[in-house]
Amino acid sequence: MTQWGVATDAGGRRSVNEDAAFAQEPVFVVADGMGGHARGEMASQAVVEAFRALAARGSRHIGADEVGAAVREAAATIRRTMEEEAARSQADGRETVAGTTVAGVVLTEQDGEPYWLVLNVGDSRVYRFSAGRLQQVSVDHSLVQEMVDAGTIDAAEARTHPRRNVITRAIGTGPDAEVDFWMLRVQPGERILLCTDGLVGELDDAHIADVLASVASPVQAAQTLLCHAVTGGASDNVTVVVVDAPDEASAAGTTARTPGSADEDEDEDEDGTTLPGEGDR
Repeated sequence: MTQWGVATDAGGRRSVNEDAAFAQEPVFVVADGMGGHARGEMASQAVVEAFRALAARGSRHIGADEVGAAVREAAATIRRTMEEEAARSQADGRETVAGTTVAGVVLTEQDGEPYWLVLNVGDSRVYRFSAGRLQQVSVDHSLVQEMVDAGTIDAAEARTHPRRNVITRAIGTGPDAEVDFWMLRVQPGERILLCTDGLVGELDDAHIADVLASVASPVQAAQTLLCHAVTGGASDNVTVVVVDAPDEASAAGTTARTPGSADEDEDEDEDGTTLPGEGDR
């Protein structure tokens, strides 16, 4: 068994939480929906439902093929929903789009040994905290990451770059998105952190590492990270999942959710993430 904690909040400036998370051994994922209020929430929930079905199989040998199939199922649900919406409205002819990121880990086995199967589409992230060191495992699919890779800006500049919200890969926005995978052998005593970009937009790596090192409970660690991000003035939704590696002790995971109140009359969220194929908002 693993221990885990989940915390999510609309943030300081949003009225609707378009993030979603799923945590049930052996599957742990976060998703950041985009497209404006109901569409973003629909997209992230489509990912959650697809991974919920994957976890329900109860297999200890989930691989990349099964994860890829879950992502394609979520993408098909998003596209189908948007097609139905377009057929109903036919109002101003404006093209509507919805999509979502996903980042997570699946606890699986390889040659009889426990491994994390890490997955990512978009700019939500997977970190590994082991031996006091925080390491980003996933690589963002974003314009600023491409600029960092090209050497035109550094990681510090990327945090505040005006186009940091432009992502280059998402689920549901077009052809099926390719999922990036990594296999990490589970290390005793390590922690896995999953988060949407609302967390790393407010807290730097040193701050995150300090919380993960000092707060023993994964439930409290997730809630503490969330609290620090929100009280810091988070302009985006924030979702955090902390997963502790399996050991002899076992405990059920706990979820804390503090969603924002919906406002049906508002326009799309300000400073929202720009989806692939969209113009900058």
